[in-house]
Amino acid sequence: MFIPDSDVKILRDLAKRVLEVSHDPVNVERRNEWFRHRRLEPGRPMILIEQGEIGPLVGIGERCICKDNWARGQEYGMRSKLYMFEEVQDDHVVEPTVYAMWGVGSTDYGVQPVTHSAPTADGARGSVKWDPPIQDLDKDFDKLKPRTFSVHREGTLEEKARLEEVFDGIFDVQVGGWFWWTMGMTGTAINLIGLEGLMMAMYDNPKGLHRLMAFLRDDHVNHALFVEKEGLLALNNRDHYIGSGSLGYTHELPSPGYTEGGPVRLKDQWVLSESQETVGVSPAMFDEFIYPYQLDLMKRFGLTYYGCCEPVNNRWHILKNIPNLRAISVSPWADQDVMAEGCGRKVIFCRKPNPASISTPKFDEEALKADVRATCQAARKCNFEIVMKDIHTFSGDRTRPVKWVKLAREVCDEFFA
Repeated sequence: MFIPDSDVKILRDLAKRVLEVSHDPVNVERRNEWFRHRRLEPGRPMILIEQGEIGPLVGIGERCICKDNWARGQEYGMRSKLYMFEEVQDDHVVEPTVYAMWGVGSTDYGVQPVTHSAPTADGARGSVKWDPPIQDLDKDFDKLKPRTFSVHREGTLEEKARLEEVFDGIFDVQVGGWFWWTMGMTGTAINLIGLEGLMMAMYDNPKGLHRLMAFLRDDHVNHALFVEKEGLLALNNRDHYIGSGSLGYTHELPSPGYTEGGPVRLKDQWVLSESQETVGVSPAMFDEFIYPYQLDLMKRFGLTYYGCCEPVNNRWHILKNIPNLRAISVSPWADQDVMAEGCGRKVIFCRKPNPASISTPKFDEEALKADVRATCQAARKCNFEIVMKDIHTFSGDRTRPVKWVKLAREVCDEFFA
């Protein structure tokens, strides 16, 4: 790929700035604080605002000047990191590393839902309806086929070589892999049989639902074992995105027995599991139809982060038994007091404030402070982090990420300074 010399200069100059920031005392302190936090030692809460979501809202793309599309992508990533460090000043950590991601492909399950979406005038995401391909779990089950997987090694190694050529002497170039945002499986099940189909099957066809969940568990295990056997796994124990909005910093991974530079195993990684779609079912039904299949997957990994938007307080008595549970999502709809009592210093309390509070036309600072203050009060005896995520608008006010982080720190300092 030909990249103009002017673009290479822009990228290398930015990379040198990123390298400089990675050694900044503030950045080093944040890195150390994450390790302390993951060790479950007392200290200040960690504060994040999700980087990938806010970039388009604050105009990171408008700052990019490279002409080549590939170069613009690299530039966008570095300018995003610098924006977070220099302006937002949350607890994201800047590392002098760039990744070439393994190109792993898979087949589908032999069936595809038919989707119907409503067009929107402004191009924003609208409502989507889908017709699940499995209408009858007994009659249609044989339509399902386990996925098969493949890896495009040549393309990935070409990308690695390109990165090494551009960032030679500045960045550490690594080959990585990001194969599962979630191992929760309920979203996949709903794509196949529908939300009503999943919920009604718990009453009408429990045997059929158990059969489906076992099929999905076995398929997800096969996926995990494929990438492990092919040597495609990479450690996710530093600035990697883990769970539903956190960072992977921990000295507990890789697990004992790992050889430096050797193949990464499933037990050397963080994994995310969640079941947002089943908030409408009882804890007992979750325990019967969902949790056992998720547990079979979670136990294969080193550390588990559980949850996303679902309120997990009424399932805590189940989830607390996950043997490698290290962090749990406390969504806007969760009972913070119940979760704080359950987490203590054993499990990290990962608070997700309601993103509507930062998105409305009026930026109500007092309400935002009260929200953070309530979390600090509830979780003051926990290791906790506050992650503002799922943001889709700032109502045109690009200063809001900076403002929110500042006020969140001010409130946290009232309790932990």
